Amino acid sequence: MDHSDRLEELVDRHETALFRAALAILGDVQEAEDAVQDTFLRYLEKRPELRDGGHEKAWLLKVTANRCKSILRTRRRRPTVELLDIYPVPEEEGSRELMEAILTLPANQRSAVHLHYYEGYTSEEIGAILGQRPGTVRSHLSRAREALRRYLLEETGE
Repeated sequence: MDHSDRLEELVDRHETALFRAALAILGDVQEAEDAVQDTFLRYLEKRPELRDGGHEKAWLLKVTANRCKSILRTRRRRPTVELLDIYPVPEEEGSRELMEAILTLPANQRSAVHLHYYEGYTSEEIGAILGQRPGTVRSHLSRAREALRRYLLEETGE
């Protein structure tokens, strides 16, 4: 299988997960799409030999996260309201309020929450993807949970 066929297979398999992760980090649809495209271009440039599906997804997520960090460094933060309308969230009761709360978090906490709760990664795996220590990831998750708890309590008036 040549690299163009392999790329097509990778895009089909991982594009949605990479886009959701980039969107959670960046909060902007166009920049998230750019980050995902850049990730696949990096794959073509580097042509890494990945052992299995778990390693390939982790490699792609790490490249995506690094690209998102680069984008965050080069732009001024601007809130995006339309994100709630396009971010893929389960249609469960309270999910919109939870997503609103998640979007109030700083980018490092948002990315940790997304990778842990939506993608199912452990703090060690998230640390490897984001280039952080597992303890730092656990700290981000703990602070995010506390901020979400306070936000949701304020919203319900308790």
